[in-house]
Amino acid sequence: MASSQFPPGWSGNPLAVARLLLHIPNFIKLYWRLFTDRRVSWLPKAVLVAGILYFLVPIDVITDFALPVGWLDDAAVLIVAAKAFIKLCPRRVVQEHVQLIDQGG
Repeated sequence: MASSQFPPGWSGNPLAVARLLLHIPNFIKLYWRLFTDRRVSWLPKAVLVAGILYFLVPIDVITDFALPVGWLDDAAVLIVAAKAFIKLCPRRVVQEHVQLIDQGG
């Protein structure tokens, strides 16, 4: 694929995108394991739930009519919430779950 087929300013590699897509099941496992882990406090869980709800609920702070592609704000909020969730979880707990997932658990 030629880079001219991608949006301007996007320097992503199609193989990197494919690898990322292949890891989505592992990301889902990680998020679920962390969400159900008692060692993770309520704050990270609340951040993740808020991001998911913002993505799913049709009422937006920025209406879908305000932007040409109105769902982009929803996706951005979900991505920020997902990243914040991981950062707010105890590092050793995240590493433990990543290891278990990598080992097939």
